[in-house]
Parts: sequence; C-alpha cells; structure tokens
Amino acid sequence: MTNNDHLTPVEPPALDKEASSGTRHLTGIYLKITTTLAIFISLYAIYSNALSNTQEFYRNTIFLSGILILGFILFPFSKRFSTAKFNGWDYLFIALTLISYGYFFFNYVDLHVVRKSIPNTMDYAMAILGIIVLFEAARRTTGYFIPSLATFAIIYALFGQYFMGIFGHAGFSVERLLYRLFMTSEGIFGITLSTASTAIVVFILFGSFLSVSGATALFNDLALAMAGRRRGGPAQVAVISSALTGSLSGSAVANVATTGTFTIPLMKNIGLTSRFAGAVEATASTGGMIMPPIMGAAAFIMAGFLGISYTTIVIAAIIPALLYYAALIMAIDIEAKKQGLKGLSKENIPQVKAVLKARGLLLLPLIIVIGTLLMGKTPIYAGFLGILTIIVASWLTPDKTVRMTLTKVADALAEAARGSVQVTIACAAIGVIICVVTMTGIGATLAFNIVSMTDNTLWMILLVVMLVCIVLSMGLPSTALYIVVAVTVSPILIKAGVMPLAAHFFVFWFGALSNITPPVALASYTAASIARADPMQTSWDAVRLALPGFIIPFILVYNPALLMQGDNLSVISIGLMVISALVGIYALSIATANFWIIKTTWFERIAFAAAAILMIKPGLYTDLLGMALILLTGAFHLLRSKKQLVNVGQVSGEN
Repeated sequence: MTNNDHLTPVEPPALDKEASSGTRHLTGIYLKITTTLAIFISLYAIYSNALSNTQEFYRNTIFLSGILILGFILFPFSKRFSTAKFNGWDYLFIALTLISYGYFFFNYVDLHVVRKSIPNTMDYAMAILGIIVLFEAARRTTGYFIPSLATFAIIYALFGQYFMGIFGHAGFSVERLLYRLFMTSEGIFGITLSTASTAIVVFILFGSFLSVSGATALFNDLALAMAGRRRGGPAQVAVISSALTGSLSGSAVANVATTGTFTIPLMKNIGLTSRFAGAVEATASTGGMIMPPIMGAAAFIMAGFLGISYTTIVIAAIIPALLYYAALIMAIDIEAKKQGLKGLSKENIPQVKAVLKARGLLLLPLIIVIGTLLMGKTPIYAGFLGILTIIVASWLTPDKTVRMTLTKVADALAEAARGSVQVTIACAAIGVIICVVTMTGIGATLAFNIVSMTDNTLWMILLVVMLVCIVLSMGLPSTALYIVVAVTVSPILIKAGVMPLAAHFFVFWFGALSNITPPVALASYTAASIARADPMQTSWDAVRLALPGFIIPFILVYNPALLMQGDNLSVISIGLMVISALVGIYALSIATANFWIIKTTWFERIAFAAAAILMIKPGLYTDLLGMALILLTGAFHLLRSKKQLVNVGQVSGEN
C-alpha cells in the first residue's frame, strides 16, 4: 500500500500476536534460545522430509520432542507465572520430555526387535510419563478441552464395564492401553502426528516463507484494486484478502490478526459500524479454513482418513469455498445497499498493473504449488517446490524489500516452528482419542443408535450433527477441531448413507463455523478487539452474516456432485447445481438482511427463506417450486418498492 494510509484516521489497537495467543514475551538470551530451537525444528523438518529417508517413528519422536520443548518455552504454566522468563515448571517438563521420549527413541529397536514387542515395567513407566508430558503441553497450548477429552477417553477405555447401555464394553487393561497408545503407530504416534510432521509442517513452512516475503501486502493491494470501488468495497476487500491469506494460514484467528488490522479500520472509515466491520472480518477469515489448497491443514488429515489423494480433497473444496465467499459478498452487498454505503474513490485505489509489476511474481509460488498438486505430485513435493519458488521469485521481483535474505529465511524458519506448536501437539493428543475410539468401537455404536433414534431421517440427523460439531469444535485450532469431529461424528453421517467425502466436509465445515458461533467464537472475539466492539454482538452479527453459508454443507450432502464426486459429471449439470445453490443463497441473504430494494415484510422474509430451503435438495420439482416462489415474492417486492419510491417522490415534491 502506498496511497491509502490516510484512510485510517483512527488507528486500531495494536494486536500483539504473542499476547493474543497467550505466549510469552521473551527477550535477551531467552529469545535467542527459543529462536535457535525453532530454527532447528524447521531445519529438521526440511531434512527429514526432503533430504533423508528417516524412519517414521524416529522422525515423529524427534519432531514431537522438539515441538513439546518449544511449547513449554513459549506457553507459561499459568497466567500467575511470569511470561518474561522460564520457571521451575518449564525446566521440569522439558527434562521429563527428554527423559520419556528420549527413552523410547534409544530403546525402540530393543523393544520391538530384541524383546519382540513385549514391554517391561520401565517401558510402561516411561509411557505414563510421556502421556502426562503431552497432556500438559496440550493444556498450555490449546486449553483444557483436548486434554480433558483425551483423559476421559483413557478412563472410558479402562472402565468400560461400568458405563451403562450402549456405552458399555469389557474394558482394557492398563498395560494393553499404554502399549497401544504409546508404543505403536495407533495412538500418539499415529496418522495424525505423522501428517503433522510431514505435509502440515511443510505447508506451514511454505505459508511462513510467503508471509515473510510480503505476499500478504500483495493480497491486500490486489483485493483493494479488485473490489475497493464497489458498493461497500472495503468490506468486500476484507472478504477477498481474507480468502487469499486464509487459504495459506488456515487459522481463522491468525487470519483476523493478519488482515483485520488493515480491513476493519477501512470498513469503519466508509460508515460500517464497529461490530459489523468486525463481523465481516471474522466471517471472511473463518472461510480461509475451508479454502483450498491448505484448508487449515485439515485437507492432509482428511486425505489420510478417507484413503484418497490430497489432490482429490483440494478439487472437491473449490466449489464449496467459492459458494461460501459468494454468499458473503452477496450478504455484504445487500447490507451496503441497506445502509446506503459506497465504495472508495478512484484515487485511493491502487492500480492492478502497478501492484503486479512491483510484486506480482510473488503469486508464482501459489500457481506452482496448485499446478504441482493437480499434476498428481505429493503435497510435500509441492510444498518444497513452492518454498524454493518463493526464494527465487523474491530476488527477481523489482521491489527489493521483498527479497528473501538470510535474516528473512531465519525469521521464516522460526515462525514456521512456532506456528507448528499448537497443531502438532493437538494432533498427537488427539491420537489418544482416535486409538480409544478404534479399540472400543464407540464411534460405530453411536452412529448406529443415532440413526436408529431419528428413524434414518436424513435432515434430522444433519441438524443433530451440525449442533454437535459446533459444540465439540469450540475453541479448537482448525486441524484439531476437524480430527475431533471426524472421529466422533462423521461415522453417524456415513452410517446414514451420506457419501464419506461429503460427510467429512459437512462436519469440518460446521467445526470451522464454531469460530464465529457464540459463546466461544474466537475469530469474532479477535475481530471485536481490533474493531473496539462488543464481542458477543460482533459474534451474533457474524452468524447472521454467515447464515447463508450455513446451508452450503446441507447442499453438499444432497448434491455431492458439487464436490466433483459421482459418475456422469458434466459441466452443464454442475453449472446448473451451482446456479441453483447461488439463487438459494441469495434468497436467504435477503431474508437474513431483511432488505432487498427496500425493507422486506415478514411475509417476504418467510417466502425467501422457504425458497432457499427448497433449493437445497436437488430435484426438478423442488428447484422449480423454489424458483417460482422467489420470482413471485421478488415481483411483489419490486412492485411494492416502486410504489413506495413513487410516494416518497410525491412527498418530496410537495415539500
């Protein structure tokens, strides 16, 4: 940005990323130690994934150990302790990490080869110690929910015989549970941790390099150039900018913190209220979690769970993500019309040509990564190729400030490791839940009984699953929330006959929307702090704004072809379904805004909402009925608005 500084006369409160995430304010020798460790972790991730053929257990153990130690350094034991330096608890848990995980690192061959997977007392003791260390790290970095849920899973596995009804089972011995949790690839060192130590960390590295190179500023300028002059332009800039940034970060809160400090003051400057500006940014940033190619790293986990390629997940996510952002743009446009807002003046808009000439080459890594994935290459290969492209492109860019110097490379490596802490620890801790669900079969049992209780009525099952997903996901980072709902809830939909990919998209989608849904709406609260607005009011505005996006998962279940799945797909059939979805979304946008040309009546709101619901389910009759209802209600509204405008004109003429 070169010519828009004057658009933000009221500076937003400085958002300290460390403060907002609860991490320490380290300085001096503490900061140097932390930065060195973080760079080492990132370099090891590069080495183990690109330059060596490290055995999976050793790779996971070294990577998780480093992340645990970094987590104990970055996140204090509690708020009562100083955040400026380490304390006794930190040193204790760092030592316990080295002892427990180091023990299995050096005794892995002895346990599984020499002793033929027969643990001894020391093995069990170290496993207990390792689990305690992991749960404490999870408590510090992600809050109490994940370690509490994992602890309950262990209790459930051990004392299943005391649970009533469908929840009861024979129970497992402590020894058997510890072996499965800590000494096999079924628990903590399972698929989720393996994904975190490979594809996820590689793409976090890619996003970090892209961010340090200055691509975020490029995204903001391009968004401003494309949408700045439109009605309510700054709000639409927030949507586009957050979509581009969020597709890489995958974190709704981080996305708000990154783009919100620019977009929220810009929205307030054209007349949007503080709470609505915050709601726009929170809703747009939440969409980054479902925007390919990264999708908050959930795409990698989803591919592993479903046993399909990562490329299939990315292709499937394209249309739903675009529908979500189209819904936001529609809702914002109606709100801007309702408030009589305009866009920015021409002199305040950067020229696309000038922006692309200065830093346009920074888009090349994105193109390279997406193209490489579509060619069928692995995510790890695509991610590393993208990182190399960033470095090359930064030195070919005319703007010298974006060049990746050694200092910037070190910053990117350190930031990537810090960004990997929460997701890696969450993936490891949730491995406990996955292991218990597999051992006890509770997932299949719950699925069978819920389907039976609802008499296999799909819409009822979908509503129940939607509420469960939102509740289970509150306060969790993107990858963690997906794993929780995928393991516990998606089997219900699959049992009800929903296509597995559509089922996983449904649960992940509503897990993501928990970021704006009260009472624990982290993205809304973060945006409210920047906008200086009431957090709860901002959250409810965000829900209202995103309400059309709430129907998209239902559309995907009834129209799996929108995920590019199924036989006999054609451009025409997919195009018709997209048009039907867009019409339904627009109708619901009108109903939620209570405005179109003029304020709608209660009858018109009900009719538009009913039409939107009819457009969800595929079928000629429901689509025709929904379209007819929209046309009739729209015609009535237009006639009423024309009459009202004529009356207003007559009154003005008399005056």
